[in-house]
Order: sequence, then C-alpha cells, then structure tokens
Amino acid sequence: MIVVAIIGILAAVALPQYQNYVTKSKFAEVVGGVNQYKGAVEICVQVEGTLALCDTEAKIEYTAPVSPNTDSIAITATSAIVTGTANVNVASGATYIITPTLSAGVISWVVSGTCTSSTPVVC
Repeated sequence: MIVVAIIGILAAVALPQYQNYVTKSKFAEVVGGVNQYKGAVEICVQVEGTLALCDTEAKIEYTAPVSPNTDSIAITATSAIVTGTANVNVASGATYIITPTLSAGVISWVVSGTCTSSTPVVC
C-alpha cells in the first residue's frame, strides 16, 4: 500500500513536468525556424550592407519551412523583425520575436514575444 502511494505521488509530480517538457520541445521548432531567418538576414546584410535591403523573404531568398508545431513565421518589411507563432495546440499561439539592429556593420538581435526564457509562459 505504501509503495502504491509513493508511486502515485511521484506520478502526480512527474506528469506536469513531462507535459511542460513536451511543450518546450515543440516550441523549439518555432525558435529554430526564426533562427533560420536570422541567419538568412545576417548573410543578406553582409552582402547588401543594410537592413533595408534584407527585410522580406524575397530579398533574403528564404521561405519558412513547414512545421506541424509552427503556425507562422514572418519577416516585417522595412524593419526585418522576424516573428514566429506557435500552433495553438502547442503553446496557445505563443510568439517568439527577434528584432535586428545594425550598427557599424554588426547586427545585434533583441529577443521578445510571449514566449522567451524570461517570460513565465511555459514554452
């Protein structure tokens, strides 16, 4: 009887942690897709020298791959901000956004959105 109680307690603690782990691993596809855009923008900026010429899929010559856990990945014209949105079934439509800044030929990226390492949302 004691063994059954211990197993029940362990299962009650482990199941939510496992579900969080699964959600985080699925959201990793969104982050990976956004990071692919990041690489394409960086290569384009090295060639073109400015973010203004690297702010659409056509200009960076890259299109988002299809993923069952990603609702969309888009790049904003004129600013080259890349926004990834998770499928509603993965993390309730959570977003991962990276914003580029070009200074002296070096791109720095700021991460924001509803699902980052600093937000309380589990994703």
